Amino acid sequence: MDEAQFRRAMGKFTTGVTVVATEDAGEVYGMTANAFMSVSLDPKLVTVSVGDKSRTLSKIVRSKIFSINVLSASQQELSRIFASCQKSEHRVDFDRLDQKPVLPGAIAQIACELVAEHVVGDHVLLIGEVTDIFTKEDDPLIFYDGMYHSLKDKVMVK
Repeated sequence: MDEAQFRRAMGKFTTGVTVVATEDAGEVYGMTANAFMSVSLDPKLVTVSVGDKSRTLSKIVRSKIFSINVLSASQQELSRIFASCQKSEHRVDFDRLDQKPVLPGAIAQIACELVAEHVVGDHVLLIGEVTDIFTKEDDPLIFYDGMYHSLKDKVMVK
């Protein structure tokens, strides 16, 4: 199978959209990620998969902190900003949760301390111990088949 076929198959799995953020030397860095999941309830652990060439990866490894921000359906533009590999001209304001940068309006903000890194292929799995959480009710931004969607796009009937 070729890379394009593999990407198409992986795109058939519907995911939420997150922005992973960290702070290093007083500057906030972030990236869009959809490879995120919970790992353990005791202790409370999550993992996110980050490309091994990501600038954000080196900042998280150095700072040992990060946040996962689960985006709402109205935050598609933030997803695009943080998905860009180029320095953005957009100014993005951050709030704080347990002294870690988080995105206002995210339906879940998860503050983490880095506890492990696992190199797997061309990505690194970052394991974070959750130090604080904030949630709010709103529709999530979802990603399927290479496009953004919201739960309101289609009504499912049982």
